[in-house]
Amino acid sequence: MPKLSINSVHKYSASYIGMVLFCLAFVSVPALATPDQALLQHARESYAAKNETALAQDLAQLNEQQYILAPYADYWLMLLRLDKADNVEVQNFLTRYADLPFSERLRGEWLKKLGKQQDWEAFFDQYPHYNREDIAVQCYALLGKSIAEGVGAEIANQTKKLWLTTVDLPGTCNPLFDEMQKAGVLGADELWERFRLALHNGKLPLAKSIATRMADFDAKALKLLDIANQTPKVLLDDNPKQLKTGRKKSTGRISVSFKTREGIEINLFALDRLARSNVEESVELLEQLQNRFSSADRAFAWGRIGYHAARMHNPKALEYYMLAKNTSLDKEQLAWKTRAALRVQDWNTVDTAISAMSSDQQQEGAWRYWKARALNEKGLTVEANKIWGPLSRERHYYGWLAAEEIDSAIGNPEQEYKVSDTEVTAIASQPAIKRALELQRLDMRWEAKAEWVWATRSYDDKQLLAAAEYAIRQQWYDIAITTADNTRQLHDFSLRYPTPYRDLFRAAAQNEGIDEAWIYGLARQESRFMHFAKSGVGAAGLMQVMPATAKWAAKRMGINGYSNDLIHDLNTNVGIGTYYIRYTFELMNGQAVMATAAYNAGPSRAKRWLASEPLEAAIYIETIPFAETRNYVQKVMANAQMYAPRLGRSALSLKSRLGIIPGTGKPEIVVAEAQDE
Repeated sequence: MPKLSINSVHKYSASYIGMVLFCLAFVSVPALATPDQALLQHARESYAAKNETALAQDLAQLNEQQYILAPYADYWLMLLRLDKADNVEVQNFLTRYADLPFSERLRGEWLKKLGKQQDWEAFFDQYPHYNREDIAVQCYALLGKSIAEGVGAEIANQTKKLWLTTVDLPGTCNPLFDEMQKAGVLGADELWERFRLALHNGKLPLAKSIATRMADFDAKALKLLDIANQTPKVLLDDNPKQLKTGRKKSTGRISVSFKTREGIEINLFALDRLARSNVEESVELLEQLQNRFSSADRAFAWGRIGYHAARMHNPKALEYYMLAKNTSLDKEQLAWKTRAALRVQDWNTVDTAISAMSSDQQQEGAWRYWKARALNEKGLTVEANKIWGPLSRERHYYGWLAAEEIDSAIGNPEQEYKVSDTEVTAIASQPAIKRALELQRLDMRWEAKAEWVWATRSYDDKQLLAAAEYAIRQQWYDIAITTADNTRQLHDFSLRYPTPYRDLFRAAAQNEGIDEAWIYGLARQESRFMHFAKSGVGAAGLMQVMPATAKWAAKRMGINGYSNDLIHDLNTNVGIGTYYIRYTFELMNGQAVMATAAYNAGPSRAKRWLASEPLEAAIYIETIPFAETRNYVQKVMANAQMYAPRLGRSALSLKSRLGIIPGTGKPEIVVAEAQDE
């Protein structure tokens, strides 16, 4: 990739600008809806309006015309009628449509109805046939079993497993928790454990809800939780403070007792909140207050400070972790203890931190790779290769890194398989595949993907590849990639890494003077080549460009008459996205890894994550504070690695592609922003 001057104003040739402004050339315009499609759309609108009469009429016409998607209108009608439908009617519906994916969703809604009515006989008649994961249904099942069988060890354990999480549980779980609290399964220890868990995972409303279950919890302390959350130093500092409470002002220290359980938890919460933005102040205050905590609570506080310090790249993070002593660290704390050790290449601590993880966490690709790296750095090469060997056969970022560590050509010889037209035709003829494609044409994308997943759930590798090939031919690229990714032994990497819009990407990459494989890798991760893709924050198109960025880039590119609508045009979107990645590449002094991070999280952050000394790029990536950006950079760079040979580029090793990130030569910047995983 040639280095370009950051001060130069990028100039486009007239021919390229003409290509960019020819907005509609590559946009696929859907055909006019057929009468059947229009009728189904009307049925969908009737369902949204909860108009049973109109929906029933639509269904009758769709059935008369034998439209392939008529069952969906029947499903919507059943959802509207579910509350008044009897059990026989619902069972007949499920039998009639057993081969359609919405049958399981309807069964789940029916189970919730039966659980709410406490019709346990019908509930447990259906429950064994339910193959989806739904916490609301699970809570009803545990409640029903406890009523019928009493509270045994299995029910108690499953309830505690649900309870000791911070996920947003449905209200239907509350009756179960009420019963378990009465039975003593959820005692004071379990209540306080989840209260602490909720606070330190930023779930303040949940913590307050748990507090209402504690008979001895001082209700006045709930207001102190808000103060601890918003202005934690007010609660922790012995110096007089002024506090706004509504419209009134009160002076003096806001005192929180260390003699009550809620007081201790509030002080620990305040320390945690302060550490999220200012580790040094939290350390100073903990040192002043630590004698008021028990040794266990003091160690817990140091563990939280160590976690926040590690995510901020604070050089003292491991020192704070050391002060946590034997406290039990959670999954994220152990992950960041490992990352802090990677940052300074303390391989002994990398090894011990990973060894302290649960068996499930240790089996994650990241920790198997870094565990083996730690062993190898300590001279235990045989032990390292025992981990790298199996990992190298897995098709992902860490698997490819492991393959390079043991000098294996991407793990092991791939079994390539090219499907025949006959195999593709066999897939295309299946009713579920036909329904999926028709749903996609109607822009019912969620339902289309559900049909596809349902249809392919039991496919073998050959069928998966035939299905992926069919999806490619239909320009359904995201489904093609996902389907091809699911093969276990037979693979076709041209389906996993397709190259649609080749002329467009090649022209943009050549115009910007950057690696086409990298641009393809980025687009694959951003949109899976679905031009209508749009993120929750407004990024759009193949390159997922933000409107403000597009407007800024269009001005610099010399595109006159730019409007926000052009962001959805394929030419414009790819041109602007490629221009911006070239711009970040310049800002990052030719470091593709940093430029990729900048594309996702912003250039200023990518620079703040630099270390004072040169850092292996894999470690730089591993210690990116944002989980989304960390995973994004890994996947984009791995994608580029796979695209290079497909595009006729010389094959570098993944490590070579990642390279070394130069150090700043200055004390490391401590990130001072809140960074939630």
